[in-house]
Amino acid sequence: MKYVLVTGGVVSGLGKGVTASSIGVLLKACGLRVTSIKIDPYLNTDAGTMSPFEHGEVFVLDDGGEVDLDLGNYERFLNIKLTRDNNITTGKIYQKVIDRERRGDYLGKTVQVVPHITDAIQEWIESVAVIPVDGKDGPADVCVIELGGTIGDIESMPFIEALGQFSYRVGAGNFCLIHVSLVPVLNVVGEPKTKPTQHSVRGLRGLGLTPNILACRSTMALDENIKAKLSQFCHVPVENIIDVHDVSNIWHIPLLLKDQKAHEAILKVLNLPSGAQEPVLEEWSSRAELCDELREPVRIAMVGKYTEHSDSYLSVVKALLHASVRCRKKLVVDWVPACDLENVTKKENLEAHRAAWKKLKGANGVLVPGGFGDRGVQGKILAAKYAREKRVPYLGICLGMQIAVIEFARSVLGLQDANSTEFDPNTRNPCVIFMPEGSKTHMGGTMRLGSRRTYFQSLESVSAKLYGNQKYIDERHRHRYEVNPDMVAQLESRGLSFPGKDETGQRMEIVELPGHPYFVGVQFHPEFKSRPGKPSPLFLGFVAASCRELEVVPQHCGGQEKVSPTYHINGHLPIKYSRMARLVMVACMAFTRFAMACTCDLRHWCHPRQDLSIWCVW
Repeated sequence: MKYVLVTGGVVSGLGKGVTASSIGVLLKACGLRVTSIKIDPYLNTDAGTMSPFEHGEVFVLDDGGEVDLDLGNYERFLNIKLTRDNNITTGKIYQKVIDRERRGDYLGKTVQVVPHITDAIQEWIESVAVIPVDGKDGPADVCVIELGGTIGDIESMPFIEALGQFSYRVGAGNFCLIHVSLVPVLNVVGEPKTKPTQHSVRGLRGLGLTPNILACRSTMALDENIKAKLSQFCHVPVENIIDVHDVSNIWHIPLLLKDQKAHEAILKVLNLPSGAQEPVLEEWSSRAELCDELREPVRIAMVGKYTEHSDSYLSVVKALLHASVRCRKKLVVDWVPACDLENVTKKENLEAHRAAWKKLKGANGVLVPGGFGDRGVQGKILAAKYAREKRVPYLGICLGMQIAVIEFARSVLGLQDANSTEFDPNTRNPCVIFMPEGSKTHMGGTMRLGSRRTYFQSLESVSAKLYGNQKYIDERHRHRYEVNPDMVAQLESRGLSFPGKDETGQRMEIVELPGHPYFVGVQFHPEFKSRPGKPSPLFLGFVAASCRELEVVPQHCGGQEKVSPTYHINGHLPIKYSRMARLVMVACMAFTRFAMACTCDLRHWCHPRQDLSIWCVW
């Protein structure tokens, strides 16, 4: 097993996660099997109880692990399925060591950070690194490890000591350290400054770790003089200093690393020069270029509680991006604080109230993501009502589905006090209730978590068609509350549909409003399984509906894209154009335009997306 450790220096938020993911992409493109581990030095056992304001979203894995959002980056970039053990925290390590001590495993010895904590860290890394995550048998070839935080943090010290011991134990040819550091560009002088990186590397060396490769984050590309200076003061070969400057989208990062032959530097350190092929990243290149070229926008109103911190909904935004790129549209997310839509805000802050409603009314689609607590709930209900009545595409995720049900019960069934027992425990019309198996005393790890199966009750529903008319699907969950099964018949009698349920038939998984352009709510989180080359079917359907192109989304639209875009023209059958056919069509249209102009009949010319029959008949 080969190991690549990614550390960070100077400041946090440099993009170690994206860098580590991109390194994994590069090595995978070289023909190597790759797995990933994220080390978080905080004392929490996992990310499940952490506030999105402080830590960003909680990413959920198939096995129910609530983990750091960087594991979402690993899964999306590498198209793998990780486990909860791929996220190591201080809390997990100390809990493991204390459990051993209570059992008497240490035979009366004094339990200390060194060697007991550091040994436990190394054992964890080695045991998790061999778990297959790509659907194949046997361990991976390379394990990419990201150490969270910044070099010098007190809470990171046991991990740094353990990794120093680990690098010595596995041997130099099996361990590569990549240090991600900041090379700031000061506006006053307008040139990159290397001193912060020099100090960061010096601090790293003082802790027993020597970097093999430097990944230098900067707002601009670094010239050779800067690299030579860094090489001289940091004792790293010039060819091992990688410039990771700002790019238009993160899909360019693997390409940026490849262009600077980062893979060759890594393979050389790991003694793998002849065991791998030249990386093939054509798909990444075409996707990154396509994303840059998109001009026609699709505006999505994200009505949520944590809109001040976009990382709180990172996977949702990524799933929207995957779908919008597939639909050939430029994604524009309008962040709408749910509480600003409420009448209370209208009285207290009229300007914020008007701005929120302006964004909502100007959007092509409305998305209400998951969340907890009652703040902003009334605003979300108003957003769902607006989308339902104005026939604007709506996608509700987890709480967003429950909001859609509550709004329908209030507005259509006339149950004005309809609510969730999460927000009003004494409501006389509980549309959403606490799950019987849930715990009201312990918060961490007590929700309905991980991959669960949803069975389609009808293959004629929008969601069933988007999933390719499968009988069932497996999606990831994270919730404590569910739609009250006792109210389902009453809701269905007035037009609401529940085409997806669990294996018992009592737990509602999907809700739809037949006759609406796109009104779908799901109890699960489809965003967690969306991939750049394989968008989530529900997100793809939502974005397509927001572009008024839902009719042309191919069946099983979550699959890898193999065909050219499909267009729907004036209600006729969809027509698929290959690249050559599109060129021929453009040439025919140009000639037709010229011919009609010659006959003074140019006023009859229509755009081909509006009427294809003109040039066909001609």
